[in-house]
Amino acid sequence: MIVVLSLELTTFGTIAQKTSANSYRVPLESKIESKAIRPFQVHIPESELTDLRRRILATRWPDKETVLDQAQGTQLATMKNLAHYWANNYDWRKFEAKLNALPMYVTNIDGEDIHFIHVRSKHKDALPVILMHGWPGSIVEKLKLIDPLTNPTAYGGKASDAFDVVIPSMPGYGFSGKPTTTGWGPDRIARAYGELMTRLGYKKYVAQGGDWGAIIADVMGVQQPSGLIGIHTNLPFVVPSDLEKAIQAGKGCPPGLTGDEKRACEQLDFFYKRVAYAQIMGTRPQTLMGLADSPVGLAAFMLDHDAKSLSLISQAFNGQPGGLSRDDVLDNITLYWLTNTPISAARLYWENKYPFFGIKGVKLPVAVSVFPDEVYEAPKNWTQKAYPNLIYFNNLDKGGHFAAWEQPMLFVDELRNGLRELRKFK
Repeated sequence: MIVVLSLELTTFGTIAQKTSANSYRVPLESKIESKAIRPFQVHIPESELTDLRRRILATRWPDKETVLDQAQGTQLATMKNLAHYWANNYDWRKFEAKLNALPMYVTNIDGEDIHFIHVRSKHKDALPVILMHGWPGSIVEKLKLIDPLTNPTAYGGKASDAFDVVIPSMPGYGFSGKPTTTGWGPDRIARAYGELMTRLGYKKYVAQGGDWGAIIADVMGVQQPSGLIGIHTNLPFVVPSDLEKAIQAGKGCPPGLTGDEKRACEQLDFFYKRVAYAQIMGTRPQTLMGLADSPVGLAAFMLDHDAKSLSLISQAFNGQPGGLSRDDVLDNITLYWLTNTPISAARLYWENKYPFFGIKGVKLPVAVSVFPDEVYEAPKNWTQKAYPNLIYFNNLDKGGHFAAWEQPMLFVDELRNGLRELRKFK
C-alpha cells in the first residue's frame, strides 16, 4: 500500500518526507508528538495494480467442492467469476477517485495513526455520529450512508434529521496505522474513538456500529467518554452468558425458551458451528500469512463470513445482483489487498477478550435495529434486559450482516428514527 498525504501537512508544522518514488510519509517522531489533524488522500501506484492483476491471473485453483451447495465454503465457480471480473473489468481508480472526493484525514491517537472520513452537514444543529465498521468490512461499507445522513432533505428527510458523519478505519485496517505491539483490542479502540470525537470538537455525539463496530459501540457505552449521549447498534449483544457458553460447548439450546428465543438460539448454534474463520484469527492470526500473498485466497476467505452474506455476494458474481454489486465487494477486498492489512486486521480477534454476543453492561440510551439476515435475530426481551435504557427497537423485513452496505436507505431511516430522541440533548 502506498498513500500520499497531502502536502498541506506543512500547514501543521510537519514536513512529509518522500520515502519512495510514489509515497510520502510523516516522520515518526512528528506523528507521536502531534495531535494535528492531517489531510489525507490515496494514490496507488499503477505498478501495484498491475501486480494485483498478475497475481489474480496466476491463481492456482483447487479442485471443485464435492457438494452442490456452500456447505464446504466459498464455491469454486463463484471465485472464478470473481477473479475474471477482478482481473479484467474492475476499476480501482474509479473507487480511488470516490475516496479522494471525500474529506479524509489522519490523526495520531495513543501512538497510532487513525484514518477517518469527516463530512459535516450544511444543516444547523446536525447530530454528530461516528460510524464504526467491522471485519471483513471497512470504511467501504459505510460510504452509502454519508450523503443521506448529511443531506437528508435530498433523500426524503427533514433538515432536523441531519447528521455530521465521522467514519474511522480501525487500527490495523485500511489506511489507519498497523499496531506493532499488543494491546489494541476493543477497549483501546473505544477510547481512541472517544478521543477522536473530542479532538474534532464535538461536545455531544452518538456512536453506531455493526460487527466489531457494534462491540466497540457497546464498550464506548460502558466507558462513557465525554460527549457520548447514546449508541445505535445493528448487532446487539444481548445473549445470556449461560446460554452462550452452552452453545459454544456444543450443548445446543436448552428447553423452556420462547419462540423468539429458540429461533435466536438456533441461529447462534448454526453460526458457532461455522465460525472457523474467527477461531483461527482469534488464536493463530499470523498463520494466515497466505492471505497477504494471494488476492484470490484473500477474497475467498473474506467472502465466507456467514451463510447469508456468502449467498448474497455469490449471487452478485453469478449474475444475480442483490443488495451488493460486484464493485461493492471488490472495492472492499481490494482495499484490504492494497493496504496489506489481512493479518493486521485479523489480530483484532486475537486481542479481543469479550464474548462475541454477551452482555457488556451499557447504561446509556441504546437504539437497536434487528435485520432478518443478521447472524441472529435478537429477541426484544433479551434486548430490554441487556440495555436497561433501550429507547428504540425495530425488526426490519430485509437486510443482513452488512445492512448499511446492502440496504443503505433502510439503515438511514433506522438511524433517523432510532436516535431522534437523543437530539434534545444537543
